[in-house]
Amino acid sequence: MMPELAWWQWALAIACAFCVGVAKTGVPGLGILVVPMMVLVAGDARKSAGWLLPVLCFADLFAVFYYRRHAAAGKLFSLIPSVLVGMAAGALTLSLPEGRIRPLIGVIVLVMLAVYLWRKRHPEAFALANHGAPYGVVAGFSTTVANAAGPAMSLYLLTKKLTKEEFVATGAWFFFCVNLTKVPIYAWHGLFSRSSLLMDLMLAPAVLCGALSGRWALTRISAGSFEFLVLALTAVSALILFR
Repeated sequence: MMPELAWWQWALAIACAFCVGVAKTGVPGLGILVVPMMVLVAGDARKSAGWLLPVLCFADLFAVFYYRRHAAAGKLFSLIPSVLVGMAAGALTLSLPEGRIRPLIGVIVLVMLAVYLWRKRHPEAFALANHGAPYGVVAGFSTTVANAAGPAMSLYLLTKKLTKEEFVATGAWFFFCVNLTKVPIYAWHGLFSRSSLLMDLMLAPAVLCGALSGRWALTRISAGSFEFLVLALTAVSALILFR
């Protein structure tokens, strides 16, 4: 039996699934906007995390398949220890009210964004900005508690001067591995149910449409516009976390 939702909640859920597909294959940063949208659908922040994770995992498959030849995997190996630390911290705090955690993530992301922009104007000022550990800890923590690692990973990958295709592919592999790792954590916290998984199955076609649209969009965005779009969506999504 699927969750009892109003028509507007179903419409919003379909829009969320479509946006997840677009984010995974073409416009990184868009996916974080889905987090508050899915909260409106579920009516509960913790429940929405469980509803959203299977959708993210399904979309990850398309992204990994589309860009399997472009991933700069070497950029991710140094993140593994710090991401695991962040995920462990997130798992321990997942039982806290989500409303207390999301503003903290928003503050951290905005600070990272400020550091990134300052570094672009003053390359010599922040040697730490190139170090992956802060990004890894924040990404691991935020993805575990709120499926909100997009901004942190976007900022990290932007420091690596990747092409658009490498950016999307590398992020796709990161989230593919991390989201699968989160499945047992969410299951242990009881965030999955038969009705939520059935709903996720119904949203699969919208994810597919979004994934195809995202790949089409990526080929039509210039490198400069791509970076601006990622930064703008990162800022907007971080502000949304304060709601």
